[in-house]
Amino acid sequence: MSASNLNRFVDLLREIVAEAAVVWWRFFDWLAMVEWRQLAIIAFLVFSFGVLLGYPEPAVWFVFVSFGVKVLAGGKRKAELEAKEAVQHADVAELERRLTEAQMAALQAQVEPHFLFNTLALIGQLIETDPPQAARIHANLIEYLRSTLPQMRAPNGGTLKHQVELARAYLTIMQARMKERLAFHFDVPDYLENAVFPPTMLQILIENSIKHGLEPKIAGGRIDVRAYLIDGTMHVDVQDNGVGFNMHAGEGMGLANIRERLRLLYGSRAELAIEMPAIGGALASIRVPFIVTEKAA
Repeated sequence: MSASNLNRFVDLLREIVAEAAVVWWRFFDWLAMVEWRQLAIIAFLVFSFGVLLGYPEPAVWFVFVSFGVKVLAGGKRKAELEAKEAVQHADVAELERRLTEAQMAALQAQVEPHFLFNTLALIGQLIETDPPQAARIHANLIEYLRSTLPQMRAPNGGTLKHQVELARAYLTIMQARMKERLAFHFDVPDYLENAVFPPTMLQILIENSIKHGLEPKIAGGRIDVRAYLIDGTMHVDVQDNGVGFNMHAGEGMGLANIRERLRLLYGSRAELAIEMPAIGGALASIRVPFIVTEKAA
């Protein structure tokens, strides 16, 4: 046999051995995971066909090897495979969690600059027409940023108490701008303050009430913020007595942002509901599972 033929034979032999090893380990893993009842049925069928075809000995060896491997090493191998699968699932869950966080950060980044830009633009306008008012709004904005802006990116997702504080600071600034055309009231029970509530959502609803409900109304109006529990779901309502919400118009970026973030955070367990009260105005309600922060618990 020439050297080239010998090399080809050796390569072929290696491929056969490698393929046989793959087949063996697949068979071994199958034995580890298959239930005893299923293995017994398969063994019976193999033995029966072996006898019918005139090859009882290979069938007997298959049954013997299968049951032997299952008894001696099947349990350990099954545990290894289940542990590996659990690690893979954990890795996938971690990747999904990181993707969700990245998506939410991108959505939140679309909204956070909105209020700041509008307030700075307002201060710029008032510097020429009403310097004292510009100074008051500027002072309120500094206090707002100093005390509450870090809460917008709270690592635990934020609490209702923090978001209410943020909303109060925002409304104080808007009240300095709108004066007697804006009144507001908060009704948030103490036992709900430490409940988890997504950052910026409450402020977005209030911004919408002012922009679409109160500003178009000559006399302005009032905003009421309420929080309460119904069957383990926390409702956070923002109601105004403005011109109302056009149910036939498409939602703006703010409301679409809220719906998407609620979907990412809670799936079907949370919702944003928009209603038109009989007394007029508009009512927007964010409904999320009632979850208390670990610190509070």
